[in-house]
Amino acid sequence: MMLETTYRNKDHEKLIDEYVGKSFTLIQIIKMKGIGSKRMIIESVSPNFQQYLNTGTGLTYANIEMRPNGILVRLNKGLQNFTWIIPYYHLVIYKTNGASIHAQGSFINFRNNVTLKENKGFFKKLLDQKVKHDFQYDFY
Repeated sequence: MMLETTYRNKDHEKLIDEYVGKSFTLIQIIKMKGIGSKRMIIESVSPNFQQYLNTGTGLTYANIEMRPNGILVRLNKGLQNFTWIIPYYHLVIYKTNGASIHAQGSFINFRNNVTLKENKGFFKKLLDQKVKHDFQYDFY
């Protein structure tokens, strides 16, 4: 689900909290050594996300925020901000030429450059959080 989050909207905040949970507390953030990624350059997106990319030669940036039950992918298109809400049970991450996030029939592929390499620790933390969340529902 993609939301336009340039301006604060209480309905959007409530919807985000319902899907992926409230943000971690300050103490949890310190223990986890951060919950956000550095900004990354978007290389390509699925056709239904083309409208959220900068047109022309402008680069589109995105960063990821972890929540207890999912992630928020925040895209910047000029002066507008968009947030893609992804619960952990929809999230699939591929390590291809760069990194690719797939969910809900859409994807975002990040460029393989220095910032992606700097986010290697973040992606490890994200996968650990996803496994911990999925383990709650293990029926074996």
